[in-house]
Amino acid sequence: MVHGLTKQSRLPGLLNTSMRVILYTGKGGVGKTSAAAATALRAAELGYKTIVLSTDIAHSLSDSYDVELGHDPTLITTNLWGQETDILETLRVKWGTIQRYMAALFAWRGIDEIVADEIAILPGMEELANLLYIIHYQDEGKYDVVIVDCAPTGETLRLLSFPEMLHWWMTRMFPIGKMVASMVHPLARALTNIPLPDKEVFDSIQDLYNELERIRALLTDPKISSVRLVMNPEKMVIKEAQRTFTYLSLYGYATDLVVCNRLIPETVAEDYFHAWKEHQKHYLQMIHDSFAPLPIAPVPLLQEEIVGLPMLRKMGQALFRDQDPTGVFYEGHVQDIQKGEGYYILTLTLPFSSKEKIELSRNADELVIRVAHFRRNIVLPHILMGLPVTEAKLEGDKLRLKFQRDAAKEAAERRRK
Repeated sequence: MVHGLTKQSRLPGLLNTSMRVILYTGKGGVGKTSAAAATALRAAELGYKTIVLSTDIAHSLSDSYDVELGHDPTLITTNLWGQETDILETLRVKWGTIQRYMAALFAWRGIDEIVADEIAILPGMEELANLLYIIHYQDEGKYDVVIVDCAPTGETLRLLSFPEMLHWWMTRMFPIGKMVASMVHPLARALTNIPLPDKEVFDSIQDLYNELERIRALLTDPKISSVRLVMNPEKMVIKEAQRTFTYLSLYGYATDLVVCNRLIPETVAEDYFHAWKEHQKHYLQMIHDSFAPLPIAPVPLLQEEIVGLPMLRKMGQALFRDQDPTGVFYEGHVQDIQKGEGYYILTLTLPFSSKEKIELSRNADELVIRVAHFRRNIVLPHILMGLPVTEAKLEGDKLRLKFQRDAAKEAAERRRK
């Protein structure tokens, strides 16, 4: 069985120079929280001052550690703290001033006051507000490692794309809005009852914008931050993980490890579990085909529920063996998409000779690549679906695929806008 962690590179001087950030995500029910909790425990027992933070609205870290966690960091054991934030308190601190203004604006437009309060919170803001604690920990300098137990994959993608979306909005709208508001504010107050943003609102937006810039820079720095995908050897789970991996790459987040959880051990009786074992072997190969050259960490189905420190310690041992869990297990990006004049270039890192013949096939949003005996399955992002591949080149261990854009269609869409 391939574990794939032997080529890990450790961050030099981690304890003294830089905080390490590791985010765990996966489909609901695959053991994502257990993997995050086990990693945090193992890091703490190696001497790193570690905090594990949940960005999921439905917190489950308390259940995993079998201790009561709250809004503020709580000491679980030596070198290990856990935090399950009160989302209402977090939103009040990070979003309160902006939310009050937006709610007043919506209410002025005739929207019910309760509804106005609800829709004044942008989708994804709850999870993002929790993620901003990482900046606080960096400034505080108390912790060496931050482990983030993210929400299930759909919410995680929304969360990680939110800084990009708000960055776009802020860079285009905020400077103009502030200038216009300063010009019309006195006149508007005299002529209408429209709620207008005051200096406190603009200052709050600027503060949030600055924090978003920092969190985006921190999470897209592969020397500091990594995403780890947790999955079970099941078809639907793998497909969702493929899509997540593609979009993580699209947004610039580095994935350094795939955790394949709950594999039935070879020692389990063959008679009853034979079919399950065969299915799992098939899907484990599918995971290798879909995520190579990322290392795959297989974790067996343990004999007891993963609750409490002793069982989390067992899971951490099964997951990392004798490796340091804070290391970077894969450096760089396996996928990259760049936009050119009339085309997109998808670059894939693949372990094969550049002299081999390339075969491509497509099935809906999935692209299947075959090179000699090597096969790679990737889920295409929306921007590449339906676009023809007009060129494929191997350059060392890089495969570059050129997707031709439809210039006439794009021009028509621009005219409609």
